[in-house]
Order: sequence, then structure tokens, then C-alpha cells
Amino acid sequence: MYQTLSVDVDGDGVATLTLSRPEALNAFDLTMARELLAFFTTDAHDDAIRAIVVTGAGRAFCAGMDLSTEGNVFGLDESLQPTPEELRAHLTEEPYDEGVRDTGGKVTLAIHALPKPVIAAINGPAVGIGATMTLAMDLRLASEKARIGFVFGRLGIVPEACSTWFLPRIVGIAQALEWVYSADILTAEQALAGRLVRSVHPAEELLGTAQELARSFVVDRSPVALGLAKQMLYRNSAAADPLEAHLSDSLAMFWTSLADGKEGVAAFLEKRTPRFTGKASQLPRVF
Repeated sequence: MYQTLSVDVDGDGVATLTLSRPEALNAFDLTMARELLAFFTTDAHDDAIRAIVVTGAGRAFCAGMDLSTEGNVFGLDESLQPTPEELRAHLTEEPYDEGVRDTGGKVTLAIHALPKPVIAAINGPAVGIGATMTLAMDLRLASEKARIGFVFGRLGIVPEACSTWFLPRIVGIAQALEWVYSADILTAEQALAGRLVRSVHPAEELLGTAQELARSFVVDRSPVALGLAKQMLYRNSAAADPLEAHLSDSLAMFWTSLADGKEGVAAFLEKRTPRFTGKASQLPRVF
């Protein structure tokens, strides 16, 4: 089905998505971009998938953009002279959609929009887009062998994949600026100290730990409550006033109290495992 990815879903609905170009250190090319976008906009929304762990085949997570491609390696149309106004007005139209938009950004926007937990298991080198794609994921776990770099300054380009939105929110503006300015390669321990990754693990334990963490998020949990909570935390943490959180909290509490919330309360009172029936594909509107 995919040329550059493999997907395995276990009995608890935890999908392991593996970047699979090991001969090229899983370098990101336009085929991988299209396939990641297809997965996160379509396949990942299947209710059989409850959470996703993303890792790399072989010794790398993703070595960044494949720079060996002929022509514009980012797939952009060099005949255009786009302005901010034109791009905003015609974002999903051609030639802007394919010829101007950052491919990594399309992928991270799709990851961010998915109402399910997404965990990065960074098993080796993750540089450029290999680093920035993980920022849209909810948590990052790293192998001791991981090496992470925001190396754009070395190539004369800028951070992409919406990373100028995500990275400062994760590590703070000063740390984000230092890493982007220096374009250094970070060890797993440096990434941990900078709060980019949640934890560092022996290589042989990384994937299993990430999968077990994902499983703990979804087993006996309401997909609707989980999906709404993800949306609310991301949106409301950037809101200008807590009233915005109150509005969405009120609607989310209202709708969940009529559905999975009823089952959750009953299960608690009856001291049994809840049987939630809500689906992440059918979230109520709270914004």
C-alpha cells in the first residue's frame, strides 16, 4: 500500500507507523510526504486506530530531506513569485497548494489535527524535517542513540513544518532560538535537558516503551473524551482569555455527560471496567 511507510495495528488499537527507507536513513522525499499526508488525513482517522507511535526503520529515525532529488528538492515551483496575500487567499488552490506550500507543514498540520495521541519514538538521527515533524506529535521519546538537529542554518533555509509555532511552545523561545541559531546536532541527553523529549531509553527498549505508553492512554478510555481533550489543550493554551476555555469546557462537558460520561460514572459506581462506545470520528463541536 505504501512505498515509504509500514503500518502495524495491535489488538488495542495502537498503530506503529514506521518510516521505511532504511537504505537512505529514512530521508524524507516527496513520496514520503504524500504518504504521510494520506495516512494522517485518512487512514489514521479509522476508529480502529486509537493511538499512533511513529518510529524509523533501521538505525535512523529520519535523516532529513532527501537532497539528492533533481530540480527543486522541496518540490516547489520556481517560476512563481508568491506574496503572503496570494498564498493566504489561495492556499488550497493550484499552483499554490503544490507549488508553494511547504510539504512538511502539510504533514504536521495533519498530525496536529488528528484527535488521537501521537507519540514519536526517535530511534536514531532525526535532523531537519526528521526533527520538526516530531514537534506536532504529542510526546517524544528518544533512544540513547538519537541525534536531533534543527540544522536549517547550515543549508541556508529556515525552520519549516510549522516548527516556529511548535518548538517555542515545547521548549521556550530562548531555547528554540539557541538551537536554531547554532544548528548543532543534539544528543538525546541534551534534548532531554532542553525538555524536547519526555525520556531517554536504551535502544532495545524504546519502541516497546512508547507502545506501552500509547496503550496506557487508550485502553479503557473514551476516544471522544481523549480527542476533545487534545483539541482543547492545544487550542485553549494559546487562547487570549480563560473564558475561551470555559466556553469549550462547558460544551464538551455537556455533550460527554450525555454519552460516554454516563457510562464512565456508572462503571465507577459499579466498580467495573467501562464500555465506552463513542468514536473519535464523531466528536461533538465545542469550538
